[in-house]
Amino acid sequence: MSVTETLNEGLKRGYEIEVKAADLEATVNEKLAEAQPQVEMKGFRKGKVPMALLKKQFGERIMGEAMQETVDNAMKAHFEECGDRPAQQPKVEMINGEEWKEGDDVRLSMSYEKLPEIPEVDLKSITLEKLVVKAGDDEIEDALKSLAESAQDFEDRKKGTKSKDGDQVVIDFLGKVDDVAFDGGAGEDYPLVLGSNSFIPGFEEQLVGAKAGDELDVKVTFPAEYGAENLAGKDAVFACTVKAVKKPVAAKIDDELAKKYQVEDLAALKTQVSERLEEEYKGAARAVMKRGLLDALDQMVSFELPESLVEMEAGQIAHQLWHEENPEVEGHDHPEVETTDEHKKLAARRVSLGLLLAELGQKNEIAVSDAEMTQAVMNQARQYPGQEKEFFEFVQQNPQMRQQIQAPLFEDKVVDFAFELAEVTTKDVSKEDLEKAVEALDQE
Repeated sequence: MSVTETLNEGLKRGYEIEVKAADLEATVNEKLAEAQPQVEMKGFRKGKVPMALLKKQFGERIMGEAMQETVDNAMKAHFEECGDRPAQQPKVEMINGEEWKEGDDVRLSMSYEKLPEIPEVDLKSITLEKLVVKAGDDEIEDALKSLAESAQDFEDRKKGTKSKDGDQVVIDFLGKVDDVAFDGGAGEDYPLVLGSNSFIPGFEEQLVGAKAGDELDVKVTFPAEYGAENLAGKDAVFACTVKAVKKPVAAKIDDELAKKYQVEDLAALKTQVSERLEEEYKGAARAVMKRGLLDALDQMVSFELPESLVEMEAGQIAHQLWHEENPEVEGHDHPEVETTDEHKKLAARRVSLGLLLAELGQKNEIAVSDAEMTQAVMNQARQYPGQEKEFFEFVQQNPQMRQQIQAPLFEDKVVDFAFELAEVTTKDVSKEDLEKAVEALDQE
């Protein structure tokens, strides 16, 4: 086998690989010899099928495997010898594919862009500012009010007041299909919040405008895919008696509110709220400091970028922005999205910083542990209640999905490593100042 360089421009490389027919023949014979002891064929004992017959029966398939194995070994040997790391999977084509026949040498072309050499970075020379916000009394009070509204209570409306969407009506009801009551179709003193969509479609809307003491028939049709087969698609009538109409009111901010959130008393709830707010502020401040780090790295380091990576990233940016501007289009059945110079500029920054962070992580032996990966998958699985197991299996069987989950974890670990080495000063700021700093991230 011989390898000849055909292209060497910047990061682009091209080679012609020639595999001798004799080498392929030897590989085929070796594979057939390995398989021979296990082969059974009519008229021959196991392991006694003649090599010539094996070659006639399986030669074409084995030849394909031998060619693929030879190419893979050639690529592996090439990269080990030259030290190149391809930016993407190398493109391999058979030059004499159309006229090739068994007994001919095989000529292949291989092309790729190699990853550039990444300059050393002195992380200790970077100066960063860490914004610190303390949760003030006003912020804590606003958060408590929000919790009180979420844990709303209901109190009776003035007698004779008609119910509104969002009100709670206390009802007795009895449902019938074809004048026959059905299991699960009755209830007493049931508190139903109008607009909650907790009953079958069309039920709650008919109770809007009802008053305490009203008796009315609510006519609905069960959905065709309803869980109970005996009711699916059937018309039903619910005889309802409205016993009370109540308006929503925010819960009082007291010890009882705390207990609704599984906290001992109001003082403990305030402490919990304060800690949660400050964690949120820390997360926002970290995003601001991370941008400062990336800006500093972008200014410090410059190197040639693989065009293929920049083009691919620019395409993804353009596609994402197009969908943000056209949210009504959910699929990919739309005109081709053109990339602009602005897309390419942003893509170049992302590729450059991505390669730099990857290099920092590799050189400093930073890795995502199995435990960290498992925790991340568990966090995402919670978004699919009842289907957690299926999600885990999907991730295990999908390398691309695993990479999507792992990549931000790895980046965060490299960023934290850089934070530890950089010179970091803290600055106490207000919540409003932090919010402005976060808003500025989207404007840059």
